[in-house]
Amino acid sequence: MTAHTKDGESAPGAGDRTLEGTADPGARLFLDFLSSIRPRVDAALDQRWRDKAASVQRYGREVEAMVSEARSLTLRGGKRFRAGLLVAAYQGVAPDAPLGPAIDAGIALELLQTYLLIQDDWIDGDTVRRGDRTVHVALAETLGDPHLGASSAILAGDLTWSFALSTLADADAPPETTLAAVRLFCKMHEDVVIGQHLDVVGRAEDVEQMHALKTGSYTVRGPLALGATLAGAPAETVAALERFAAPVGVAFQLRDDLLGTFGSAAATGKPVGNDLRAGKRTAVLAAAEGRLGAAGRSAVERALGRKEASDDAVAAATLALEACGARRAVEERLSALCGEAEVLARSLPVSASARQILCGAASALRWTGA
Repeated sequence: MTAHTKDGESAPGAGDRTLEGTADPGARLFLDFLSSIRPRVDAALDQRWRDKAASVQRYGREVEAMVSEARSLTLRGGKRFRAGLLVAAYQGVAPDAPLGPAIDAGIALELLQTYLLIQDDWIDGDTVRRGDRTVHVALAETLGDPHLGASSAILAGDLTWSFALSTLADADAPPETTLAAVRLFCKMHEDVVIGQHLDVVGRAEDVEQMHALKTGSYTVRGPLALGATLAGAPAETVAALERFAAPVGVAFQLRDDLLGTFGSAAATGKPVGNDLRAGKRTAVLAAAEGRLGAAGRSAVERALGRKEASDDAVAAATLALEACGARRAVEERLSALCGEAEVLARSLPVSASARQILCGAASALRWTGA
């Protein structure tokens, strides 16, 4: 069974998948922490986009539209998972330090997320993101031409990437600290691009290694390293946080793959069966290799990589993936990774409250069903 693979939500959009629906106390602690950080991040993002929109008005309607669609995508969803992890690491290292630099870096991460989502949706040909039109679709309607819309969307992503980088560079931190953070940010971006490319061309022999590059790099490892670096953490502390980040980053993507295959449109913000129709070689498909019988393989192939596949075909493929044990295998791997991360979190060289929050982040990723 082969598939043309592209990254639909994965690294660029995994943060948009719901993390709610858990009664675990540790998970609730983390989700409550996110809720306390999100309003400040959202307000700052809104203001910065307003300023950016005002600065481009003189260039005309088409440029305004490009900025407006990037702004809309940024503000209409996301749990701010990445910004939350960054702030947790920052406060864990420097509990009494002003939050300004961490908030700025969190904003930069959310802008990076927007840039990656814009690209990813165009790569996959997706039309819906976070419950509304994708940027390239919206701009095609505004400009009256699909090619112009796609071109404008690519440029909107480029603009948002530069906006992200300049936001981090302007953070209120010592110059040497800011430089170290910018270097981390650029390396994180490079890892995402390499991982995404491996996914797009279907050359990832090790799915978890690909996940570590395209998801873990900027969803967990990068945010934690950025937060600790901005707080002045020693190299040993950053390394310990990166060790904790490794299983969490893969778990994040495995959960996203489960949602992308077995989740609902309400949970994902995208049509049911989108990952199958996009032909993505998710962890679920990788687990199915060698497990599917002839009938199951045929059912999957009737939906995989076929954008025109009917809902019935997608349902049959989903049922085959569950019946062969692929779903259970991914769920068990996800649970094991969360358990590994929870153990690592308890000995992190950060404040006790930060250890609890980060342990809760791992708990929050445990699979509770679609």
